[in-house]
Amino acid sequence: MAIIEVDNLVKRYGDHTAVNGVGFAVEQGEIFGILGPNGAGKTTTVECIEGLRTPDGGSIRVCGIDPRRDTGELRQVLGAQLQASELPDKLKVGEAMELYSSFYRDPADWRELIDTLHLTDKLGTQFRRLSGGQKQRLSIALALVGNPRVAVLDELTTGLDPQARRDAWDLIEGVRDRGVTILLVTHFMEEAERLCDRLAVIDSGRVVAIDTPAGLVSRVDDRQRIRFRPSVPLDHAVLTALPEVTSVERAGGQLVVTGTGNLLLAVTTVLARHRIVAADLRLEQTSLDDAFVALTGRPIDN
Repeated sequence: MAIIEVDNLVKRYGDHTAVNGVGFAVEQGEIFGILGPNGAGKTTTVECIEGLRTPDGGSIRVCGIDPRRDTGELRQVLGAQLQASELPDKLKVGEAMELYSSFYRDPADWRELIDTLHLTDKLGTQFRRLSGGQKQRLSIALALVGNPRVAVLDELTTGLDPQARRDAWDLIEGVRDRGVTILLVTHFMEEAERLCDRLAVIDSGRVVAIDTPAGLVSRVDDRQRIRFRPSVPLDHAVLTALPEVTSVERAGGQLVVTGTGNLLLAVTTVLARHRIVAADLRLEQTSLDDAFVALTGRPIDN
């Protein structure tokens, strides 16, 4: 059952159409990603879903609620971590969590959230004295403190160091495991591949593709390449005879085997049969980055 439904969403700012006919449905319990470069319309789309902006066209339903007509009820089912959010400078971390917790009928244990996000030692610290990464982690905790059915996370891990980013990923996976549906806006490919069940690729205000991360990659090129140095000379026919192999080329002292399916298993099995050791073996395949460039015509950091 779709818990978020967006149909033909349009949002204009003067003569500029930031969102132009965006549509997608998010199923209950999934992590649905919105992937795109800066200025693509990602944040405007989620701000309309959150009820922070009024669309110029189309319709939105979150748990059956129209964000434009019932913002009070929407706040009870939707938690939001904004791309940029500020609190009063002198408000302490513990005070912020207690305050936000009081807004909800059935809040989460905010001390557990704070502990998971490694902010327990900052409970008495004023907001203005937090680092950028600490402010980001606090915003995640505030988004989840209401025990929402839906959590919207906009650029979840921007500003976090690698370990804090992985801690946040573990937290989000744990939240999803409790049945929360997550709408994740990101431009980090590793984050999208790690967390998202499905992705909507948005570019210039339009959805250009919706699929699983693997599905997006396979749309572009499902071929794989294996590079290795054989321990003894190898007749290419041994490999080209495999149904998974489409070509074998020599590049210096290396062999480059291109193919599809379970290529790695097929090649290593036949090498073992001939007692050939594959030194410096490396598997290469089309990445989500490659798929994004193919779908939009530009890298995501543009």
